[in-house]
Amino acid sequence: MSSSFSTVKTQGIIPKKSLGQNFLIDQNIVRKFVRAAKIGKNDVILEIGPGLGALTREMALYAKKIVAVEKDESLSSLLKDALKKEGVKNVEIITGDVLKKLPEMKKGYKAVANAPYYLISFLIRKLLESENKPKQIVFFIQKEMAKRICAKPPEMNLLAVSVNFYAKPEIAAFVSKNCFWPKPKTDSAIIIITPFKRKKDDLFFTLVKAGFSHPRKQVANNLSKGLKMEKENIEAILKKNGINSKARAQELSVDDWLNLSLYFSKENIVKESGLRDFSTSGL
Repeated sequence: MSSSFSTVKTQGIIPKKSLGQNFLIDQNIVRKFVRAAKIGKNDVILEIGPGLGALTREMALYAKKIVAVEKDESLSSLLKDALKKEGVKNVEIITGDVLKKLPEMKKGYKAVANAPYYLISFLIRKLLESENKPKQIVFFIQKEMAKRICAKPPEMNLLAVSVNFYAKPEIAAFVSKNCFWPKPKTDSAIIIITPFKRKKDDLFFTLVKAGFSHPRKQVANNLSKGLKMEKENIEAILKKNGINSKARAQELSVDDWLNLSLYFSKENIVKESGLRDFSTSGL
């Protein structure tokens, strides 16, 4: 177990369920996470939710600098004092809520987190849609969510398409729920997300969200209803783009959706259909 776990017991800290706190207490997993993140001497790290500082301390051995943002004021104060006493000088602790505002980071930073699971989807979206995207995102997330993000046709889903539009995700390892305190209900995974240089595309997400509106129905039916177009026209468009009109959304790849988006844009189809309600994201 991490030394920070012993520290927190002596300090009488009780995990706050309202903040979704599940602290990492297995030092082997701490090291595995840091190896997966491939942290080097030139890396600047944005750590979201450092908690007891298990990851913070390990990363500080290798990184140039760590900016750790903790919402819980008591934990933030405890970690700041502890690191000062330990002589750790390359960690800056900020008390704040990253959901409201990300700290200003230099280009090329890495983002890591052992954050509450209910916030993960929003955090990934916020980072991937930010003007200054991290060069890499390494998170602990629920095992099943990690599998969904990394899904391939014919098992695609809205979350997978959305993340794969912005980045390349991969699962580095699965982690037992016994490695956290208090123990969560499900096992976790370490996921690595490497962003592309791709900007947000409202038309792309309009098509995707329409396509996945009723997952069990054929994508032609969903697009016809969502885009307010005749089904025959949609089927013709799908055929021109090499897509089976009887396919369901989960069978389409990200490239299929990109090709459709490009076709709709070139042909000005969405404008002609009268659709104006573009979605900003599928995450």
